[in-house]
Amino acid sequence: MSDPFDLQRFVDAQAGVYAEVCTELRDGRKRSHWIWFIFPQLRGLGHSATAVHYGIASAAEARAYLAHPTLGPRLAECARLLMGVDGRTAEQIFGWPDVLKVRSSMTLFAEVATDPAGFRAVLDKFYDGTGDPRTLEMLSAAGWSAIRAAVPRCG
Repeated sequence: MSDPFDLQRFVDAQAGVYAEVCTELRDGRKRSHWIWFIFPQLRGLGHSATAVHYGIASAAEARAYLAHPTLGPRLAECARLLMGVDGRTAEQIFGWPDVLKVRSSMTLFAEVATDPAGFRAVLDKFYDGTGDPRTLEMLSAAGWSAIRAAVPRCG
């Protein structure tokens, strides 16, 4: 199977920790180190070697991530698990600066997903419905229209 974006790097990183990630999300408290490969954000937002390695380089790569038979469903599941957490803020769940990374990730995938509802719901619940401005700027500068972020939604 062709993997032009090296999405296998995410599958490999998640292999030993995904069950723990789900437990931590259900508990509403991140305790271990997995944010980069569970909630990836655009490359260029973070500058550490890990952030660069797991950074998503384009809208096309983000779409491929969502279409991946393992990664797409896992990201959607993580968003659903977050929606099940009540009485805690995103910062209480993730701590600083991971709270910013999750916002960036949800913004990216809300912009590129065919069905962005799950990602938008996380933004609505934990970030007052506001996407990450830097992610939107980067997508716009790369030629990806961020028009959906400005369109009012019903309901």
